[in-house]
Amino acid sequence: MSRIGNKLIVLPEGTIVDLGDSVVKVKGPKGTLDVSLPRGIRLERTNGSLAARRDEGTDPALHGLARSLVANAVTGVTKGFERHLDIVGIGYRAEVKGSALVLNLGYSHPIEVAIPPGLSAAVEKQTHVVIRGADRQRVGQFAADLRRLRPPDPYKNKGIRYTNERLKRKAGKAAAGATGAKQ
Repeated sequence: MSRIGNKLIVLPEGTIVDLGDSVVKVKGPKGTLDVSLPRGIRLERTNGSLAARRDEGTDPALHGLARSLVANAVTGVTKGFERHLDIVGIGYRAEVKGSALVLNLGYSHPIEVAIPPGLSAAVEKQTHVVIRGADRQRVGQFAADLRRLRPPDPYKNKGIRYTNERLKRKAGKAAAGATGAKQ
């Protein structure tokens, strides 16, 4: 029994959903998204909402997955998704030039990253990047790709991190020697 799969997906005003056999098209003010459904899962309309149903013998995990994917598509085309990144380090900064994000991350050259179509990036205060888009997976993947360019250093915590990300800081050699640890 899938608890998530049994929840109803409420359709807000201005959202149009076209139900196909294996593909669901969701249209809204922020764009259009296509979601492919796993075999054995179907959607039914009930009073301004959608209900995910599964056939006998279908994996319950696929039931919850399909419902979550469609719910994320509905949320994406109405409200959108965003990820916030902080750039920490002396001289580290970012700026948007046309359809590219230019990052200075302490390397000998600036790194230019193309912003994928369907997404937008905004730079606030040169060290805070906000990525917005309708597709939750693409927003998260682009944020992860940017973070991978300079992951946070465990000793000084310099690098690109998600806003409100908690990092564990390691003690350096000087701190280890001061405690009297034998080498």
